[in-house]
Amino acid sequence: MIRVITHSPSETIAAAEKLGSLLKAGDIIAYKGGLGAGKTTFTRGLSKGLGLGDNVTSPTFALVNEYRGGRMTLYHFDMYRINSEEDLESTGFYDYPFEENCAAIEWSENISGFLPKDTIYITINTLSENEREIIIEEGGRFADSWD
Repeated sequence: MIRVITHSPSETIAAAEKLGSLLKAGDIIAYKGGLGAGKTTFTRGLSKGLGLGDNVTSPTFALVNEYRGGRMTLYHFDMYRINSEEDLESTGFYDYPFEENCAAIEWSENISGFLPKDTIYITINTLSENEREIIIEEGGRFADSWD
C-alpha cells in the first residue's frame, strides 16, 4: 500500500502522472471516494502519465470516455448509476479490450464483485478543500518505484 498526501489539484495530478507512467496493458484502476474527492483530477494525471495529455472530463453522462494516442488507450468509466450485472453489461463494459489497454473506474464500489482480483484500488479521501489523502492498494507492485 502506498499513501500520498497532496495539497493541491496540481500535486494530485503529479502523483497520478507518476502512477500512470508505471501502468501496463491490462491494468484496471478502481476508485473509491466521495463526490468531489478528485477522481477525475486523478484520472487527468493518469492520462498524462500514459502520454495521452490532460484533456480529461468526467464521464458522468457518457458513462465512458476514451483517451487514445499514447502508449495505450485509457477507458474512463463512471459506474455511479450501475447497480447490477445487467446494468454493467448494458454499458458494453465486457466488450472493451482491457488486455491491450487500461481502465479507470469511478464509483467502482457499484461493480466491485465484477472486477478482476489484480485490480489496483485507489481511495481518495478529502482532508480539506485542497488536501487529499490518496491510498494506492496494488499488492506491492509499485512500492519500489515510489518515494
